[in-house]
Amino acid sequence: MKKILLIATGGTIASKPTQEGLSPAITSEELVACIPEVQQLCELSTMQRFNLDSTNMNPAHWLAVAGTVEASYDQYDGFVVTHGTDTMAYAASTLSYLIQNSPKPVVLTGAQKSIYAQDSDARRNLLDAVRYAADDRAGGVSLVFDGQVITGTRARKMRTKSFNAFSSIDYPELAAIRSGTLHVYIDHKPAGPVHFYHELDPSVFVLKLVPGMRSDIFDYLAANYRAVIIESFGVGGIPYYDSDQFAGKIELLVRKGVKVIVTTQVPHEGSDMEVYSVGFRIKKKYELLEAYDMTAETVYAKTMWALANSTDEAGFRKLFLMPVYKDIV
Repeated sequence: MKKILLIATGGTIASKPTQEGLSPAITSEELVACIPEVQQLCELSTMQRFNLDSTNMNPAHWLAVAGTVEASYDQYDGFVVTHGTDTMAYAASTLSYLIQNSPKPVVLTGAQKSIYAQDSDARRNLLDAVRYAADDRAGGVSLVFDGQVITGTRARKMRTKSFNAFSSIDYPELAAIRSGTLHVYIDHKPAGPVHFYHELDPSVFVLKLVPGMRSDIFDYLAANYRAVIIESFGVGGIPYYDSDQFAGKIELLVRKGVKVIVTTQVPHEGSDMEVYSVGFRIKKKYELLEAYDMTAETVYAKTMWALANSTDEAGFRKLFLMPVYKDIV
């Protein structure tokens, strides 16, 4: 029987009602006690790493989770991380870069309702996550929710309340779990050896363009951030208006050594800056990096990872454009 480690970090799945709304208070042991059927699937151990609303999770917490997996890697056959849903796509993406090429599964899950709620989705999601983590075909970093198994770099929260909260963006689901049976569609298990990374650089700003935006925001960004991700219009449109003000400010960022990555604010089908002149000329002039079909969460996570693990522009570009867990297809 496989040995699985449950790493609890809080979230709605572990919340109890208070006078000021739901707040994480349920321990990892209490979570496991709610799914006694798990004893038939594996030998499950638990660790309470944090007990936070995922709104309060940040890159330092995900580094700590990755460190826990690394420290325990030889002792277990797989890992399940319970996490709040609001930032779970960010967590899944970030862990995908911190834990690469792992033949052992690292599975994130959570819930839209507390595990103590009568109509909760928590028990099913937790049991499904353990079921997948204990399967011989599982590997790498993934997210399990509402019967879907999604690679960590492709998950995105699309609904705030419904049980089918997450979708796999522009890539098929890896597997599905129906009535306790796992149906694997795509082989996601790397051959190894696993490679752990230990640094992220969170000095990354995500700027969503809106019509009529003033360009002087770039002055602040140039002075305070090492990388700027521009969520452009459509397939990669960046306005130049009559004064070409945005192009001038992007030139300022580039001149100061700030990494500039262009993505799209449209959820599906990615960017292609060379389609229209409003993107083509800026990309060519300043040799801007483009995110293509990476999700917004993945672009942010990959930029933090590439910044921390490169020493020059060429190294950053190489890491950013290197495919990891199907982040670029």
